[in-house]
Amino acid sequence: MALTIIKPRIRGFICTTAHPAGCTSNVNDQIKIATSEQKDIKVPFRVLVIGSSTGYGLAARIAAGAMYGAATIGVFFEREGNESKSGTPGFYNTAAYHQYALENDLISLNVNGDAYSHTIKEKTLDLIHNRLGQVDLVIYSLASPRRTDPETGETYQSEISPIGESYRGKTIDLNREVVNEVIVEPAQNEGIRGTVKVMGGDDLELWANALLDAGLLADGARIVPFSYIGPSLTWPIYRSGTIGRAKEHLEKTTKAINERVELIGGSALVSVNKAVITQASAAIPVVPLYISLLYRIMRERKVHEDPIHQMIRLYKDHIGPNTKPNLDSEGRIRLDDLELDKSIQAEIDTAWPQIETDNFVSLTDYETYKRGFRQLFGFEVDGINYDNPVEVEADL
Repeated sequence: MALTIIKPRIRGFICTTAHPAGCTSNVNDQIKIATSEQKDIKVPFRVLVIGSSTGYGLAARIAAGAMYGAATIGVFFEREGNESKSGTPGFYNTAAYHQYALENDLISLNVNGDAYSHTIKEKTLDLIHNRLGQVDLVIYSLASPRRTDPETGETYQSEISPIGESYRGKTIDLNREVVNEVIVEPAQNEGIRGTVKVMGGDDLELWANALLDAGLLADGARIVPFSYIGPSLTWPIYRSGTIGRAKEHLEKTTKAINERVELIGGSALVSVNKAVITQASAAIPVVPLYISLLYRIMRERKVHEDPIHQMIRLYKDHIGPNTKPNLDSEGRIRLDDLELDKSIQAEIDTAWPQIETDNFVSLTDYETYKRGFRQLFGFEVDGINYDNPVEVEADL
């Protein structure tokens, strides 16, 4: 037992502490939302989520369990809490979901380690073989700044840069809370290559091949990696930059994987999701300001979705048991349809040139963005007394 009073330690887009009670409350709120969409299915639903502890991966796991009673395996890389330091938010998120699963007689299996490594892949495959037999769905939601290739031992680093020419635009300085101009120099070949190696499709292909070769994908199984496109406003730093090059590689790889999965009656499909608040997105110039403005407009129009709402829609309309996905011309699932609605983007394009330090709080939903970022780490959650000591250790 390790009872400790935990306070936020935040600078910019980095927080070095996490609050167990706040994280648990966040997970329970998502469970409640997903449970309201509960489905009565007559077939087993076994789901592997690679990158399951935060954001869309966490929401995908919660939705599978709460909506369908799915047996889930979560793969994540998180730090446990101890007497001297709190754990990471993903560890507490996972512990909260695991507790829910135990209380509701759901299978919840957890693998904590580097998902890029052969060791963690083998451990996960053994768990599937011994506990589930096969899986019906694989969700791929990894987000990491670096990756060590298990075949070569080389470590690659991703970077957030434009390609071809410098990027100049406005962004929020999250430390000083001012709007200023940012200039990002274009990536060199090594930066592009590294980003593709980290965020592209190489690791997804290793997972898919390992599962297929071991016979662990059930007939009709689906593999669904997550991606993002975004509006033309963010393309110079995102879709047309190093990250976009990696996403293009991911989508191309997914199409190649689909050819193999089709042989067992299944499919591999990219799901293009909406922009949401994450620690990773907070580090991308322009994106925090864009999300703050997007959230205001979507909330005013009552079409805003958090990750759990997106994942509920993903299962209900596209990849849940007995569903047929609706695909765009490139064969992708599009959950970003509301974000990219022409009238919403037109309003963003009109407001964007007007935004400056003196008015960005009133023109955007920055306060919600700021609070949402803190809530990722379990802080500023309603109903939590942060002056009380909490248990920082948890059992998975």
